[in-house]
Amino acid sequence: MSLAAAPTKPVSHRVLLMATCLCDAFFPEAAQATVQVLESAGCEVLFPQDQTCCGQPAFNSGDFSASRRVARHTETVFAGELPVIVPSGSCAAMHMHGNAIQFEREPDAARFDDLGRRTWELCDFLVHGLGLTSWPGSFPHRIALHHSCHTRGSGTRSAMQTLLESIDGLTLVPFAQEDQCCGFGGTFSVSFPHVSGSMGTLKLDHALKETPEFMTSADLSCLMHLSGLADRQNRPFKILHVAQILLASLPR
Repeated sequence: MSLAAAPTKPVSHRVLLMATCLCDAFFPEAAQATVQVLESAGCEVLFPQDQTCCGQPAFNSGDFSASRRVARHTETVFAGELPVIVPSGSCAAMHMHGNAIQFEREPDAARFDDLGRRTWELCDFLVHGLGLTSWPGSFPHRIALHHSCHTRGSGTRSAMQTLLESIDGLTLVPFAQEDQCCGFGGTFSVSFPHVSGSMGTLKLDHALKETPEFMTSADLSCLMHLSGLADRQNRPFKILHVAQILLASLPR
């Protein structure tokens, strides 16, 4: 599956990319695919070099003091008027919802309201920001689509389905309890590893029963959790971030 440069359209939008910690540490190919997908949709992608984290790990652990420090750095790095595109429903939700909670009574709350309004998960931006209703190319494979908890109530869920269903040859494989949590939950998996593992195993049971070739999602954290469980259980299981599927489907 090639990650060669995708064909591009004339630039119509400039966007900022927040690559996320997981892309930086474990899945650089997902960030690379995100850039190429955005470029193929006519975007000029800018990458602020001093970006770090959205602050969600500390936020989920209740350490708002630490989380606010990280969030303030992120807001400074991504200041301005350009859309902030994130290949992660979880990090996008932190900008849009987590910051609204932790800065509710802070004097600089308005800065984070603005960051939240400008932040988009990738698929949400392609469909509801750029107005795409389909995605070109072919990807003749059976795909299990995991909707992460953090994309509930957002435009990501419908956007992912719209794009994937439009790709020639791609079959979305339904499986039982599709909307159930994978069990990762960030620091939840550290605090409650046995519960987290049991939830992930149940998700794998349902998905693998339908024999998909890949599982995809807008959240690498979920895919990392599920693929790690599958490896430890010696179960064949392949993951691709949704951006990698969009890139792989494009005609060369």
